[in-house]
Amino acid sequence: MDVTELSFGILFLLQTSTGVSVNGFLLLFYTHLVSTTHRLSSSDLILAHLAVANTIALLTLGIPQSMSGCGLRNFLNDVGCKIVFYFYRVGRGLAICTTCLLSVFQAITISPGTARWAGAKVKLHKCILPCCILFWILNMLVEFDRVMNMTGPQNSSSLQSPMDYKYCSRVSLSAVTTVVYTVAVSLRDLVFVGLMSATSGYMVFVLHRHHRRVQHLHGLSNSTRVMPEVRAAKRVIALVTLFVLLYGRQSVTLNIIMNMKEKNPLLLYSHIVFAHTFSAISPYLVIHSDRRMKMFWKKKCISNLDPSS
Repeated sequence: MDVTELSFGILFLLQTSTGVSVNGFLLLFYTHLVSTTHRLSSSDLILAHLAVANTIALLTLGIPQSMSGCGLRNFLNDVGCKIVFYFYRVGRGLAICTTCLLSVFQAITISPGTARWAGAKVKLHKCILPCCILFWILNMLVEFDRVMNMTGPQNSSSLQSPMDYKYCSRVSLSAVTTVVYTVAVSLRDLVFVGLMSATSGYMVFVLHRHHRRVQHLHGLSNSTRVMPEVRAAKRVIALVTLFVLLYGRQSVTLNIIMNMKEKNPLLLYSHIVFAHTFSAISPYLVIHSDRRMKMFWKKKCISNLDPSS
């Protein structure tokens, strides 16, 4: 067994297990909120949807990669490969769309309380659930190509695909189909990544202006009191920054891999690891910035340690 494959297989397993556990904690927390308050705020609904998308992406690619790194190869047939890669791509697309929705929602939330923005704020809360449903439909349609061009592992040594997943293979489709799929995916990514970048830039501007006003009115000593809206905006900016940086790195690396004459397993494995990074790390940013989750975690720990509870 190749030591490099085994090392990355263990890394995939650790990344997947920790990422799924933390995203599962977020879903448990939001379920707890619904059971106690019988409602879920718009931002919490978006974050819960993001946790679902992250979990789908981690499970559908992390588990097969971990098994492949441990030496297993023929554990998926044609149907299994199509399902795994289809739902991985759908989960990845949902993460892009949901992060964009979160950025747009928070940008409108912290916008000035003018009459123009007031109407948008009222309507936005009613659009969250329909947007999430629309994202599912959009990504399931855009990623349907994965059902056609993925198949089980090929034993032919003549197969020289730069994206060799060991346990599944990619079948070449017609040039027209490839162009249509590439344009659809690229257009989706360009629109949503561009929109989340623009709204994050707008939030940085609003927060900077707010910080200057607070310093001017109250002095530096009181400017450290952070309102919940400001704290939430900083969390979203951190999430979007992480996503854009990882997406840019992933796009550059994928372009290098696809244009290489000889396959580089180390570069390919690193590319797949970084593809999981946002789904595994983003929940930590959400937990760290939300005081409610810290209190929830403390109560759970205390109740588990106290036998009388």
